[in-house]
Order: sequence, then structure tokens, then C-alpha cells
Amino acid sequence: MQERWPVATLTGEAGVVTDRREPPTGIRKVVAAVMVVLAVVLIDQLAKWWAVDRLATGSIHVIGTLDLELALNTGSAFSLFTGQTALLILVAVVLVVALLAMVWRAPTLGRAAIIGLILGGALGNLSDRIFRGHHGAVVDFVALHFWPTFNVADASIVVGCLLLLVSLVRGPQV
Repeated sequence: MQERWPVATLTGEAGVVTDRREPPTGIRKVVAAVMVVLAVVLIDQLAKWWAVDRLATGSIHVIGTLDLELALNTGSAFSLFTGQTALLILVAVVLVVALLAMVWRAPTLGRAAIIGLILGGALGNLSDRIFRGHHGAVVDFVALHFWPTFNVADASIVVGCLLLLVSLVRGPQV
């Protein structure tokens, strides 16, 4: 928190230091979030396209316990609700609507962008369930072998949730 105190002006009159930044408008926050969403969905879908094309013939060892290997997940995080595609699509659509409302009400552009990260991940996985020909499965390909296999959309959701938590703890300035 910044301190505010009276300062002397050039005319000798007392003045007050103020924060001149205007709060962002709803449209600016939506534009910031949409730009993040588009970047996340584009990177996620390109990575999944590459994974389906390249990893169908076998996995790639990267380093240590990190491998790239193709997996199709019909469930949610940690393979919960496996085979419940309709339910998962419904939950994702409700989540997307709620996140859009959160973007509009976000106090800062930064918070709107953070919510855009979560929204982009949700839309990346939702598009897999609806448009990819894997019977509602999401393409996962990052295997750590001590954690469930995941993808760019999953990572965006987790990082976005962590950043949102930090921004909520720090207050509306983030």
C-alpha cells in the first residue's frame, strides 16, 4: 500500500497526491481476457495436434521423469468422472459462463487476464470433448510419472488458479 500525504505545489497551495489511473472498463477487461484465452487455446490445440500426430507411434523421453506420451482422458482432473462426457461438458459450459462474469467484474486488467488463463484452459479441453473424434476424451501428453498426465490447457488452469489465489490474497491491485 502506498502512503498518501499532502505536498506543496509550485503556487504554495497544499495539494494531495492521487492515483491517476482510471479503473479499467468492462470492455478493456474482456479484451485482455479474450487475448489470453485465444493464446492459450491456440497453443493448447497446436500442442495437442502435434502430440496426436507425433506421439501416436511412441513416447519421447525428455529428461528425468519427464516424458511426452499420448494419453486420452475421458474423465476430468485425476480421471474423475471417467466416461461422463455429457456431465463434464455441462459443468465446463457453466464454468465458462461463470468465468466470463468474473472477467467483467474483475477489478483490474491483471485479474481479468488471470481469469482468461483459466477460461482458455477450460475452453481448450471443452473443444477437445466436443470437436475431437475421441468420444469425448481430452488429449493429454505431458507425463511426469509421479503426477497424472496433463496438457497445456490443464497447466493453464492450474497456473491461473494459483495466480488468482495470490491476487485475491494481495487484494484488488493485482
